Amino acid sequence: MSTAERFVIRVLDLDVEVFRKDIKNLHVAVYPPLGRVRVATPRQLGDEAVRLAVVARLAWIRKQQARIRDQARQSRRDMVDGEAHYVWGRKYRLRVVEASQGWGVNLTPDGWLELKVPGGAGRDARARHLSEWYREQLKDEIPQLVERWAPRLGVERPAWRVRRMKTKWGTCNAEAGSILINLELAKKPHECLEYIVVHELIHLIERNHTDRFYELQERYLPAWRSRRELLNAQPLGYEGWEDERAA
Repeated sequence: MSTAERFVIRVLDLDVEVFRKDIKNLHVAVYPPLGRVRVATPRQLGDEAVRLAVVARLAWIRKQQARIRDQARQSRRDMVDGEAHYVWGRKYRLRVVEASQGWGVNLTPDGWLELKVPGGAGRDARARHLSEWYREQLKDEIPQLVERWAPRLGVERPAWRVRRMKTKWGTCNAEAGSILINLELAKKPHECLEYIVVHELIHLIERNHTDRFYELQERYLPAWRSRRELLNAQPLGYEGWEDERAA
């Protein structure tokens, strides 16, 4: 199996990550958290052709980078009353309730996320429990999505896990037949989780972001672009994204 050639070129004031691979068309993308520019290009295109393609898309690149910089980000949560937290795309206010019977989470119709904690539980313990609650929400949702989409795509139902990741919404190990889903997706609308699950399942068919990959994504989930936009429009939950280069 052929592998992509990866290198970095300088275009004006931009460091552009270039991947040469077996595809027909050139693709330019801009990624959070820092507005990284990546180009996937057919092997036959030379460096100068890639530079010209980036320059031709420069206005669009600047616009995408500005949107990423302006995107709302959640700062470190102190886990105290009144803080904003997101569950499936809806904003809730945190209400900490000391309880004698241990931990618990309850969402109220009027927009409160009630976190029941033992007396004396500190910030880190509260955050860990809420993270585990988010994990359980995903564990309830992901099997249904895999069960629905794996047969449609004609792939074996993969093993899956949930992990907190700072730079990716999901990953796929095609050789092992497994996928990883970012814990933060429990804070996003349900359709964003579905988009990521489908995206990773398609990687079981086509490992790289080739033309065929996008053709499959377009065929099976025509609304994938709007879902990606919705995902990017939601406040980011990553406390360290501003300082970490995306992978």
